[in-house]
Amino acid sequence: MKSPRALRLIILFAFLTSTIFAADDYTNGPDSKPQPGVPKGTILKFTLEDSKIFPGTRHDYWVYVPAEYDGSKPACVYVGQDGIRFDATNVFDNLIYKKEMPVTIGVFVMPGIVHAADTNAALDRFNRSYEYDGLGDNYARFLLEEVLPQVEKIVLPDGRAIHLSHDGNDRCIGGASSGGIAAFTVAWERPDEFRRVVSAIGTFVDLRGGNRYPTLIRKFEPKPIRIFLQDGSADQNKYGGDWFMANQTMERALVFAGYDVNHVWGDGAHSAKQLTAAFPDVMRWIWRDWPKPIEAGQSKNDTLTNILIPGEGWQIAAEGLGGSDGPAVNAKGEVFFSEGRSNRIWKITTDGQREIFATNAPGVSGEAFGSDGNLYALSGRTEKIIVFPAGGNGEATEIQTGFHGNDLAVAHNGNIYVTDPPASTNIAPSKVWLIKPDGTKSVADTGLKYANGITLSPDQSLLYVAEYRSHWVYSYVIQPDGTLADKQKYYWLHERDVDDDSGADGMRVDRDGRLYVATRMGIQVCDQAGRVQCILPMPNGKISNLTFGGEKFDTLYATCGDKVFKRKLNVTGANGWDNPNKPAAPKL
Repeated sequence: MKSPRALRLIILFAFLTSTIFAADDYTNGPDSKPQPGVPKGTILKFTLEDSKIFPGTRHDYWVYVPAEYDGSKPACVYVGQDGIRFDATNVFDNLIYKKEMPVTIGVFVMPGIVHAADTNAALDRFNRSYEYDGLGDNYARFLLEEVLPQVEKIVLPDGRAIHLSHDGNDRCIGGASSGGIAAFTVAWERPDEFRRVVSAIGTFVDLRGGNRYPTLIRKFEPKPIRIFLQDGSADQNKYGGDWFMANQTMERALVFAGYDVNHVWGDGAHSAKQLTAAFPDVMRWIWRDWPKPIEAGQSKNDTLTNILIPGEGWQIAAEGLGGSDGPAVNAKGEVFFSEGRSNRIWKITTDGQREIFATNAPGVSGEAFGSDGNLYALSGRTEKIIVFPAGGNGEATEIQTGFHGNDLAVAHNGNIYVTDPPASTNIAPSKVWLIKPDGTKSVADTGLKYANGITLSPDQSLLYVAEYRSHWVYSYVIQPDGTLADKQKYYWLHERDVDDDSGADGMRVDRDGRLYVATRMGIQVCDQAGRVQCILPMPNGKISNLTFGGEKFDTLYATCGDKVFKRKLNVTGANGWDNPNKPAAPKL
């Protein structure tokens, strides 16, 4: 015989996966209504009027504190958009009393309004779509930096202080329509702070770019988030898209990417009626197994599964730096990188030790080893290329001058390619230089908007150049004399919603022909056909450049501001100094 708990879960599963409701058949059960003998929580209203993230706005919000909260330890958190919805406070009273969800403090926030000076003559500015529908971290920052800190300053009338858990596993966020996509966006941007999401009739359509989520979900390395979705077949179908189809597309993307996701579809219109009726069971599902941590799942993305090793995450290779850039690897697998503020070049040995290699490298931004074993470094500050001889004592010689420079690649035959963007205040087109082994230099191309990262294909028949101020990486065919031909905007990159470009920086390739591009969104991994197949976010949200290192060149090193991270992968990096290798053709 099944236990009562097992029977409840079976009934819950049947309810959550059913589609038998008619549009007007959604009725609230007893858990959504006040019940005799169940103590009611306290509800207080406040206003936030000094937002720095959304200047000029007024946000009303309510704080619900359950009767069971005694202030002795931090409580779990539920943040709701558009104020108190889904009969949430009644549901919380009942489920917390029955110990079917943890003791949870609710924070229910209205979208911002910028009031007109004279409401008789002018319209207020309504921030709801701006705050809720937009991608990016603004709304998450608003909650985390402004709203929740204010909540934690509240003292209840009976003297209880409010202590909120800061563990993402203890936090849930929910909403309907634009509030539904806002809830997902907060968790997507900050899974360290919110790992449980409830989205009803979510606006995952093209009002402000929300239609991009299904693609990003499929490409990003999975995040530790649990999501519940609801929508009805009579939802809106208008200029921004089809809400019902968009929510189903979201659900399929989340399943593909290995997320802990559940849903209930109905045939209702753009209304929260169905989710309100289901809300008690949704809360049981979203909090099930708490406090067991929510963990990232396993994606079905072939590129992720091919290049990543289960259990191998990012580790710190170096920290406490005054900036880091220009990683390069020698034939031993030792990784070198520059620390701009100290004029030093560091070496990370194959056993993980960090050593100073040179102290006379001012403003070095790009480095690469040649087949001669020498380390070539580009110092934009002094407008020089300097060379540290193989086996030398860290003393460099100058081999070329006359351009600012950003990054460089050294081919097996000794040709050096240099990106030369204009100064930050200059919008003039960039140059790509070719420097031959005999020291002659020439402009190989011009016209890019801030040429930045540069690398060679594994067979060294192609040169790739990142355009920092767009979402393109250019591909050139290298001619027998080293010059460039057949220029194409070839690799199409993703960009964050808050940016006008991808911020494409350093690049490397593996021996299978994949291109790894450092961008503001993380490391975008492309196939040889020019398509982003997966995205690896960085632990601290920063990256300038990368290289493959280690004895087998199977560890990816990334320079990320004051830290250098490393991660072992199931691939082998291709190096410019090595013999060219021809990878297999991409699958189309």
